[in-house]
Amino acid sequence: MNEKKQVPLRVSKELFNKLSAWAENDFRSLNGQIEYLLTLCVKEREKSGSYTPKSFDDK
Repeated sequence: MNEKKQVPLRVSKELFNKLSAWAENDFRSLNGQIEYLLTLCVKEREKSGSYTPKSFDDK
């Protein structure tokens, strides 16, 4: 059985709104969207040794 751990997470209202809208567009819950994005980041880290893709731009 895949046991999931609960993790309290605090984010800014702006980030919350952006993630919520993104999750809705992808037909996911907010929690599901955050888990999906974290999974992608972990896979990228394992694959390339980098925390984010080289094309990542936080502007």
